[in-house]
Amino acid sequence: MDTLSYKTISANRKTVDKQWLLVDAEGETLGRLASKVAKLLRGKHKPSFTPHVDCGDNVVIINAEKITLSGNKWDSKTYLRYTGYPGGQRATSVKELLAKHPERIVEKAVKGMLPKNKLGADLFRNLKVYVGTVHGQEAQKPKAINLKDFK
Repeated sequence: MDTLSYKTISANRKTVDKQWLLVDAEGETLGRLASKVAKLLRGKHKPSFTPHVDCGDNVVIINAEKITLSGNKWDSKTYLRYTGYPGGQRATSVKELLAKHPERIVEKAVKGMLPKNKLGADLFRNLKVYVGTVHGQEAQKPKAINLKDFK
């Protein structure tokens, strides 16, 4: 048996083929959108996936203000943060965040589905979220994909 032909090939920074993808968030449910985008950022949809390497694609999300939430999450979902001072816990509702910074709702959902380490921080830098249809990545020529076709 020729064992040399059965070597596992690991991707590295130089051999990874990164693409730019455009995702329209209009009418998408937040959690389902975030999980699919996290898969694209991580590179799990590629046959050359390597767990410890940033082998995912760069993703541009447009129309972040037009996402949907199921159930009564528009009223009950809150985001907590801590200022660092005693009694400094602050809560922000989804409606407040949608009014001020709609792109942060999608960013928080996707970031929560990425690894909590340096690799996850690097992967999060490959995500660009925009309100409206105008985005700053026209020069990269992102390829529009439909998340309904993507598992």
